[in-house]
Amino acid sequence: MNQSPPIHGPRPVLIVGAGFAGAVYGRTLAEAGWRVQIIDRRDHIAGNAHDAVDANGVRVHTYGPHLFHTQNKEVFDWISRFGAMVPYRHSVTAQLDDGRLVPLPVNRRTLEMLYDVPLPDADAVNALLESVAQPIENPANAAEYLLSRIGPTLTDLFFRPYTRKMWGLELEDMDASVVRRIPLRHDYTSNYFPDDTYQVLPRDGYTALFHSILDHPNISVALDTPFDKAMQADAHWCFNAMAIDEYFDQCFGALPYRSIRFHTQKRPRDQIDGTAVVNYTDDGPMTRETRWALLPCHEVNPGPDTTVTLEEPCSYEENNFERYYPVKTADGRFQDVYRRYADEAARHDRLSFIGRCGTYQYLDMHQVINQSLVQCRKWIDGQS
Repeated sequence: MNQSPPIHGPRPVLIVGAGFAGAVYGRTLAEAGWRVQIIDRRDHIAGNAHDAVDANGVRVHTYGPHLFHTQNKEVFDWISRFGAMVPYRHSVTAQLDDGRLVPLPVNRRTLEMLYDVPLPDADAVNALLESVAQPIENPANAAEYLLSRIGPTLTDLFFRPYTRKMWGLELEDMDASVVRRIPLRHDYTSNYFPDDTYQVLPRDGYTALFHSILDHPNISVALDTPFDKAMQADAHWCFNAMAIDEYFDQCFGALPYRSIRFHTQKRPRDQIDGTAVVNYTDDGPMTRETRWALLPCHEVNPGPDTTVTLEEPCSYEENNFERYYPVKTADGRFQDVYRRYADEAARHDRLSFIGRCGTYQYLDMHQVINQSLVQCRKWIDGQS
């Protein structure tokens, strides 16, 4: 019989936030013999990955679709310990102003539909893109990066209105990394994550997965519990996933985020088909909609009606300070502010900031898991 490692020290490790970063830290520490106290100001675990079955019998992701994908086998193996996974290869369509639906990211089929020309192979795709692209050797922002790859027509059609809605900024103001992560396909592949080996969803949902991760005798969880700095006095260490500028009372200025207002609709099930996610490229307020019934294992108790969620981006200040996406501009001004907070945090004993808000990074789930595993294990080794 396997025995748990001995408990380390009289004081627990405090973790602020019960999302992926906090849960990975919590489980890793607990398995190494540390007592862990996790708090979250929300009334549920799982952070932004939280999901629940609604009145239509459909599993809905409370904070927008979370689709797990990675090339990292260790990350996939780790998360697979805590729940059954089902395969799901994500595809997206973009709805144009004229109502047409085309594959997104841009692939060979997209180009054939828009330019009304046959493209028999990758060479033909390259030739078309080279004919429309602008010669910009060192792109300084997102606009120049896109123009250098796909030219003005595709840039203005797919990215300019969407960026304006999503980020509240023009492409010229955005760092190129924001759009560089969006693939461009020279074949007919419609998979949104074509290079990731592992593409799955938890069969029973993310909330059930988190219950399993946090099910350890060394872990206690307190919800509806806002963080107070006085809590650190009773902790051996504090791993904090809250917004780092909020912790320091925004003494160096605010770190801005984009947020999302979610609009839920009930629709007849027989009217739902196509891809689970549709992006809107027009000038309207919505950026995308998710048809939950089209994701595997999301029709839990199917009936005649189903659920669709539309997303309307806004500033976090307009949405009760719900922080989703750190704003990354071409001039790096907010990264400079973040570095001042990180430097200040480094001067504090027994305190580390973790996760998307704690490190002011745009991180996918697999990146949060990997980062948390690596850094938590390093911390444990340093305590020996």
